[in-house]
Amino acid sequence: MNEIKCPKCGSAFTVDEADYASIVNQIRNKEFEEELARRMTDQEKQHQARQLAETLKLERAFDERMSAKELEINRKEAEIIRLNEQLNSIAQAKELEYKEALARKEGEIARLNTAVAQSDDRQRIVLLEERNKHQRELQAKDTQIAELREKVISEKDAANIRERGLVERFNMQLREKQEQIDYYKDLKTRLSTKMVGETLEIHCSTEFNRVRSSMYPWAYFEKDNDARTGSKGDFIFRDYDADGTEYISIMFEMKNETDGTSTKHKNEDFFAKLDKDRNEKGCEYAVLVSLLEPDSELYNEGIVDVSYRYPKMFVIRPQFFMPLISLLSQASRKTIEYRKALALAQRQTVDVTNFENQLDDFKTRFMYNYRLASDRFKKAIDEIDKTIVHLQKIKDALLSSENNLRLANNKVEELTIKKLTRNNPTMKEKFAEARKNASLKDGEEDQ
Repeated sequence: MNEIKCPKCGSAFTVDEADYASIVNQIRNKEFEEELARRMTDQEKQHQARQLAETLKLERAFDERMSAKELEINRKEAEIIRLNEQLNSIAQAKELEYKEALARKEGEIARLNTAVAQSDDRQRIVLLEERNKHQRELQAKDTQIAELREKVISEKDAANIRERGLVERFNMQLREKQEQIDYYKDLKTRLSTKMVGETLEIHCSTEFNRVRSSMYPWAYFEKDNDARTGSKGDFIFRDYDADGTEYISIMFEMKNETDGTSTKHKNEDFFAKLDKDRNEKGCEYAVLVSLLEPDSELYNEGIVDVSYRYPKMFVIRPQFFMPLISLLSQASRKTIEYRKALALAQRQTVDVTNFENQLDDFKTRFMYNYRLASDRFKKAIDEIDKTIVHLQKIKDALLSSENNLRLANNKVEELTIKKLTRNNPTMKEKFAEARKNASLKDGEEDQ
């Protein structure tokens, strides 16, 4: 049972469970509905208030956005105005700069036009000067050509005169040579073979003696009469300078034969003998003066050098006897200083050779003593090496002995009674008995 007290009168009464539950439900439903209505009203008011606040907030935000937009628009418009003003100022500056540049260009064009006009005037002046210069050069060339023509004409006339003189001189020499040939032909028909050779020798001797005193005052030109070597030439020519130094020597051989001789000789048949005579008599050159092979174009042309057969050998006709001597003498005279220098060098070479011989002898004796000392030194080194090897062997033997002693000592130290009696019962028993006897003896001594 449940007791309920009235709030107004204060009287109390009891109700059962069912009634109590019904009363509670009634009270709850009414209060719930009232509370619900109240709360719904409150919620509605709060919702309206929130909506109003949200609306006001949105209006304020919109107003703020509109203000910001207006401010931004105003700022942009101000920036546009500033940029337009700056652009206008830049355009004005560029226009002014363009006008100044245009004025400068127009001034430069005017200056260039003036310079071109002046240059045209100068070019015309230069062209006129060049034209006048070329005209003067052409006139000078014409004058030079005229002078050269006159010179050529005069030189041509002089050349014709010289040519005629040469032709006349050649014809004169040709007549002289022909007369000489006719003379020798006539001479050969009238003389024997021996007389022909002797006559050629006489001719050459006469030609040389004509100029001996003037051109070769210190010369020797005589017949070769020394036949000790089994052979001799015809003439030997030697010439000396003022100091008596010989600078040239020639061995001459003269050969000729008559047209009726049965056996015709050639110049080559006498080359070997002439070279032998030259070497035996110590002459530098060998010359064959020959009338042999009268129809040979080779020997009839002048001085023939046959050094390809024998060194420093020439074959000439009699008319080239003196020209060849003069030619060889002039060439050899230039070598006198070289010959003197060579002689001095040879004497110095003898002194140097003696010095070198003494030096070689000293070197030989020094090298002999050095070789003996070197051999003994090597022997001593070998003995030292042998001693070192022997001492090394002794050292190795001592080291090996020491190692063996160390091993033996280690083995002695490792040796014990236990190791000795291992696997040996008899010895083990003997040692045990000996230790027992020894302990008993020690006990008796203590008592």
